Amino acid sequence: MKILMVCLGNICRSPMAQGIMESMLVDKKLNWVVDSAGTSGWHAGEQPDARAIAAAKEHGIDISGQRSRKMTSRDMEEFDIILTMDSQNYSDVLHTYASDDTKHKVHLIRNLSEPNKNLAVPDPYYDGRFEDVYQLLAKTMNNVLNHLLVEEVA
Repeated sequence: MKILMVCLGNICRSPMAQGIMESMLVDKKLNWVVDSAGTSGWHAGEQPDARAIAAAKEHGIDISGQRSRKMTSRDMEEFDIILTMDSQNYSDVLHTYASDDTKHKVHLIRNLSEPNKNLAVPDPYYDGRFEDVYQLLAKTMNNVLNHLLVEEVA
């Protein structure tokens, strides 16, 4: 299983989601691949936001080695599932990168744990609520992992 987490700048939400999921995969001894990207290239090559790094570190997860990158069309082919953080990310991925053959891979991340509610993972960049977003992502990632494990078995 190859999972791509996507947000706008790839410096807050998607790096934390990647780090949380990678940590869970280690705990479950699953050899899956997780990466993250942004729909914009504004921060290409940069580390995650220092506040995201600090929030993850508080929970024993080191995301400081990640580097922001812009999503590419190739990601649609390489990854089994693309998890977007909000409806704008979802729309941008579908309209910019997805084809009729790949659009089934794109999901609003919280819809995997709270189906059809179309709830966003809020962007903490401006309001600084990194711990709140970390907690929401941790809960969401647990539900997502359980969902993906069921899908994989089916």
